[in-house]
Amino acid sequence: MDDQEWLARRFEEHRTRLRAVAYRMLGSLGEADDAVQEAWIRLSRAQSDAVENLGAWLTTVVARISLNMLRARHSRHEHSLGPHLPEPIIDRPDSTDPEHEALLADSVGLALLVVLDTLAPAERLAFVLHDIFAVPFDEIAPIVDRSPDAARQLASRARRRVQGERAVPDADLTRQREVVDAFMAAARAGDFEALVAVLDPDVVLRADAGALSAASRVIRGAANVASQALSFSGHGMLSQSAMINGVPGAVTTLNGQPVAVGALTVRGGKVVAIDILADPERLRELDLTILGD
Repeated sequence: MDDQEWLARRFEEHRTRLRAVAYRMLGSLGEADDAVQEAWIRLSRAQSDAVENLGAWLTTVVARISLNMLRARHSRHEHSLGPHLPEPIIDRPDSTDPEHEALLADSVGLALLVVLDTLAPAERLAFVLHDIFAVPFDEIAPIVDRSPDAARQLASRARRRVQGERAVPDADLTRQREVVDAFMAAARAGDFEALVAVLDPDVVLRADAGALSAASRVIRGAANVASQALSFSGHGMLSQSAMINGVPGAVTTLNGQPVAVGALTVRGGKVVAIDILADPERLRELDLTILGD
């Protein structure tokens, strides 16, 4: 085995973690894979024998690459008519793809990723590395060009934002499914009162139908969200239960073509967030074969 092959094998030992870091930073599997590939290129050109802790070194490199990608995204000032949802990870309701398990650890649901998208890039990095991957602030500080105390403050601000948005679901997945099933049944039956009963009074619905689509919107409040749910029920559409980023949801199709992917976040026994991707262009890029018979 030559040195390059040995290095490649060592890199593969860390790929899963690196991809998880990049996905939480970027909310896109494609961009996460690009960041990981760039990390490999940098490693292959570096004096790797001088690296004492390869895992930590690679995590730092992927974090820097992801941070630069986030900053470039922000600098383009991409404006849309509504929210932009991250790329969803879709699984069958009764099982999770092994490759998805590492990506979905620590409740990285769509609701959490949506909140992370509202953070400044440095805040997002500090929160992701410290709160999710337990990277010390001494190691985070040089990545964001701050002192360890300043990096700690970045993570603290991000943490308050995440907690304030109630983006992390209840731990009891069975109870989550019961609440989501009740919501879906009420929507199919056209039962407005039953819908309101399972929705948190401050529930938020975020629909991403594309950057320039007037259908992209944010709707708040149980009554408003229930009315919106009823307006989309029927019309020949079929909903198939699925796990979306580790929380119960559904893939909705019309004439066999996907028209929406929705994730419902349940907290305190109520639906607190509904995140719907309905952008036709992005839906065409999703691999839904995992839901096949």
